[in-house]
Amino acid sequence: MRPILLKGHERCYNKEGDLLFTCAKDHHPTLWYSDDGERVGTYIGHNGAVWTCDVTEDSKTLVTGSADTTCKMWDTETGTCYFTHQFEQPVRAVALSKGDQHMVISSDPFMGVPAALHIVDVAANREEQTNEIKISMSGPEGRINRALWGPLNRTILTGGEDGVIRLWDVETGKIVHEANDHKKQIQHLSLSVDKTHFISASLDKTAKLFDSETLECLKTYAADRPVNAAILSPILDHIILGGGQDAMAVTTTHSKAGKFDSKIFYKIYEEEIGGIRGHFGPINALAWHPDGRSFTSGGEDGYVRIHHFDNDYFRIK
Repeated sequence: MRPILLKGHERCYNKEGDLLFTCAKDHHPTLWYSDDGERVGTYIGHNGAVWTCDVTEDSKTLVTGSADTTCKMWDTETGTCYFTHQFEQPVRAVALSKGDQHMVISSDPFMGVPAALHIVDVAANREEQTNEIKISMSGPEGRINRALWGPLNRTILTGGEDGVIRLWDVETGKIVHEANDHKKQIQHLSLSVDKTHFISASLDKTAKLFDSETLECLKTYAADRPVNAAILSPILDHIILGGGQDAMAVTTTHSKAGKFDSKIFYKIYEEEIGGIRGHFGPINALAWHPDGRSFTSGGEDGYVRIHHFDNDYFRIK
């Protein structure tokens, strides 16, 4: 494997996989070519850390959520911000629905106001975009770190600080199911291609596989460090975990520094296959290329590494 190094962390591919979007604490989301890591451009406009991003299926619009209390919508080609959704609290997670007609935005708890989910329509004509919120849903204790659209856009999956995974009904705004399988904060959620199941990553040093409709826990993958991100291969029964002890935890516990490699597991057997080294700090984000032949990892060291699998990987039995 010959990794390509980029600066930044938190990332998403477009549908075709030729473009990679990254965001980080430096306020500036960035666009790269995924095959060679060439930087295409930077989106200027946020005034705080950018926690999350998503891109429409036609690759024309990038959406980002930031600690500056805004969710911005960008023209991916020109870099122009054509609309800003303004909130009173920091924006932690954003996700576009299948078909890109709706978007869910999570806002952090702040000044006595609880964490909340907000659903807005995405206008086909950019000039008609509004800040009108169709429905807001609140209730969880602490931040909502991740929000994903479930099958057929009928539900939204969330995970956050309280360690509870919730399934929300989009029409009623009510919680349909809850899963309390994790013991600590949930850092990341990632859906399978067919959306029938998803994987979670938690600071309790596990990743877990769940059914998307019932929230039944199907598999558990045990790690030897806090898990910040977990992703499912689009072509093989493999998963990748990433995480590590942050500097503060290392100085206040008996944990040893290091352990910043990505771990590959069999999805079905829950067994570790191998690991990929390279980062010098905790891994905060992972994304699998849509063709399944490479993945990216973003770390606290400020780098995004694009890892292209060699042919030996696909011969693993």
